[in-house]
Amino acid sequence: MGREAMIRADMEAVGIYNPIFDATIRQLAKTERELSRAEKDWRASGGQMVAELVNKTGGKYTAKDPHYAVVDQLRKDILALRNQLGLTPASLKKAQAKQEAALAGKRSRLEELLEAAHDYALEHASAYQEDVDDYVDGCLSGELNVCEEIRQACQRYRRDLENPKWEFRSEPANEIIAIIETTICHRQGEFLDATPLRGTPFYLMPYHKFIVYNIMGFYFSGTRERRFKEALDFIPRKNIKTTFAAALAWALGLYESRSGSKVYEVGGALKQALEGFDFLRYNLRKNRLTVDDDPENGLRIINNNMERSISGDVGEDGFLSINALASSPDKQDSFNCNIVIADEMHTYKSSNQYQVLKDATKAYTNKLVIGISSGGKLATGFCAQRVEYCRKILNGTITGDAADSVFVFIAAAPRTTSGEVDYTNPKVLECCNPGWGRSIRPQEMINDAMQAKDDPQMRPEFLQKSLNVFTAALNAWFDIEEFRRSDRKYDWTLEQLRQLPIKWYGGTDLSKLHDLTAACLFGHYKGVDIIIPHCWFPLAAATVKADEDHIPLFGWKDDGWLDMCNDAVLNHSDVVKWYIQRRSEGFKIKRIGHDRKFCREYYLEMKKMKFPIKDQPQLFTRKSEGFRYLEASAKRGTLYYMHAEPFEYCVQNVRGTEKADDMVMYDKLAPNLRIDVFDCAVFAACTYLEDLERGSRGAGWFEETTKEGEKA
Repeated sequence: MGREAMIRADMEAVGIYNPIFDATIRQLAKTERELSRAEKDWRASGGQMVAELVNKTGGKYTAKDPHYAVVDQLRKDILALRNQLGLTPASLKKAQAKQEAALAGKRSRLEELLEAAHDYALEHASAYQEDVDDYVDGCLSGELNVCEEIRQACQRYRRDLENPKWEFRSEPANEIIAIIETTICHRQGEFLDATPLRGTPFYLMPYHKFIVYNIMGFYFSGTRERRFKEALDFIPRKNIKTTFAAALAWALGLYESRSGSKVYEVGGALKQALEGFDFLRYNLRKNRLTVDDDPENGLRIINNNMERSISGDVGEDGFLSINALASSPDKQDSFNCNIVIADEMHTYKSSNQYQVLKDATKAYTNKLVIGISSGGKLATGFCAQRVEYCRKILNGTITGDAADSVFVFIAAAPRTTSGEVDYTNPKVLECCNPGWGRSIRPQEMINDAMQAKDDPQMRPEFLQKSLNVFTAALNAWFDIEEFRRSDRKYDWTLEQLRQLPIKWYGGTDLSKLHDLTAACLFGHYKGVDIIIPHCWFPLAAATVKADEDHIPLFGWKDDGWLDMCNDAVLNHSDVVKWYIQRRSEGFKIKRIGHDRKFCREYYLEMKKMKFPIKDQPQLFTRKSEGFRYLEASAKRGTLYYMHAEPFEYCVQNVRGTEKADDMVMYDKLAPNLRIDVFDCAVFAACTYLEDLERGSRGAGWFEETTKEGEKA
């Protein structure tokens, strides 16, 4: 008899089996098999519960043995699953009591509340739909002052309603809204007229309902599978973001309880996760839903240094577990859940923190990972890059099944054409704060904006948290959108470029042996400046640097822009091989510029391979010409860099200081950032311009013509 059959037989023997439990039975059987294998591995490793481990700095510390940690977590998962099925003495007693109560016509307090919520949803269904329709109409007509990203989200919603691929069902969304509005109340705060909010119903704002209608309303046509598996809720503070996410986690968990809901509220730090958890604890006690109120049917709350959780049965055949914890990828690899709230993502140090949470939901079909955050400092960190990815979904740059599975709601202040944020303009403040006039006091925010204007030390925090601006980008020299707009105008492939009659100029920025190295080819064709970049990083240091310095090295590798060197340090011969490969493909390389620092072996090998190379020392008086040339080309819309993300990443990290005679001294914005890919493009541009001057083919580097490009 198989493991699943044995579990089913045990349940039948005590009279608690129902076919609806089959999915949970399968999961229990699978987890028990995993435990059996894990216990063998643990015993083979020595069977110790505690081990001496080594941290990143080489220090030793004592902690739970990694093999035993897997065993311990699986045992906990099994216990939770067996509790769900009534296969422990306590849960069996509870299940039998519920059966008796059901036969006697008695219901738990939670069942009563859910039935009331269902009736409330039916009663308010048309009002909810009208609220969402009015919000979308107002955003699209201009009646509501919203930012471009919110307008794009509304346009996407309208398009999706007409797409036969999706089937829209308002009932699940109405149920979620009703559960929140009938079971959740405010814990703190005041209305705009100073009336206390505590204890009043948690009525959702129109933008909240719009979010719920999207994530819960769209299904694959003719199926029970929801469309959206991920969501980004990028909203400034004081717009009722964290408490809404907690209320949503509660409602989603209840709605999916027949699948055995397991919800994680994960913050960059535990304090962040506990905000939502404490909010739910308050509401459970107010609604008399704890075991203290109902020992047989109440939800159990654990709140100590080891665990923060809410768990219990939902009716006869449902189960709910909500856990609050800090993000720790190493400890969360074995997690299994269907709903994740990833709070304050701007504090996440790497994409791995998010990916581990996403992987934890793979056992479920109707899963959902909701990332919520306000702005931060690093414009090249994980959160900022995630926001940019989601912006591309909204504007249609990225399409396909993966993009279709992500719901996006971004509320952020727009930039002026010069890249600035008009943060003292009330219209700008309003457009990126959907709670304007509700949870946001307009005059108070205007006052904060004026303080930020007059007191520079207050400005970064205001821009980050109230306008969703990544402030490091404000100190950058370039407006990255100018570069992107220029780049998107062209779409030559590498194969097409090698066939064009272009003389190519190389640029190499050699790094220390354990850091990023970059090279590129630069060419000019019919008025367009073309950059073909590539970079390298030693594999041994890649994981640490990707996490510590927020560099998406592995993403660049997957996209073909970066090679990982297998050695512990960088092998500069890999750079030489790249140039050799480009030459063999037909690229006519006339000269290569480089900085002689770190380059003795590279220099000798390039000479051996008969590449004409020229020293481009790190002097701003020499580099300014290439810098200004690339800047002007991007502004003209004549710069193409093959949509290379490493180049964009580096451009965003450039900080400059203007000197005499229009020269610029530039460096990186922060020590942990990189500008190497941009730097090698400057070397290449300088080499190209010097060659123009030597050949007397142009009067100046701002006056190149199409004819010159054709000659090249």
